[in-house]
Amino acid sequence: MHTMRNTARWAATLGLTAATVCGSLTGSALAAPAAAPTSLYAPSALVLTVGHGESAATADAARAVTLNCAPAPSGTHPAAALACAELRAAGGDLDVLAGPGGAMCTKQYDPVVVTVDGVWRGKRVSFERAFANECVKNAAASSLFAF
Repeated sequence: MHTMRNTARWAATLGLTAATVCGSLTGSALAAPAAAPTSLYAPSALVLTVGHGESAATADAARAVTLNCAPAPSGTHPAAALACAELRAAGGDLDVLAGPGGAMCTKQYDPVVVTVDGVWRGKRVSFERAFANECVKNAAASSLFAF
């Protein structure tokens, strides 16, 4: 008899818990699922890689960093805030940011290739640029590629 009382209590507790969590059949159980939350900011998340070689197809990635620009700069990029500011100023045009900087570099040919893949302000981005050597890459007009 003691076991039957415990079983009855257990069943009652389980029934109340289910009713609380699930609601009644005419209530929330039949309600439409909640819409996915939307962000105030268009997604801006990029993965940047650098490797030795003339193209991404033949080069193994030596380093990779992440860069998130919305809602606030973050990621493993060493200068995330500056890189995001430069991307915004260039309207997301990676060709502008990969342009030549003012540093003097040797003419040694030891090619490095940089790739940028991800999303910038809600639009898919895929970019690849080969530089003659590491110095030329780091001397680019933007800090985006200096990682």
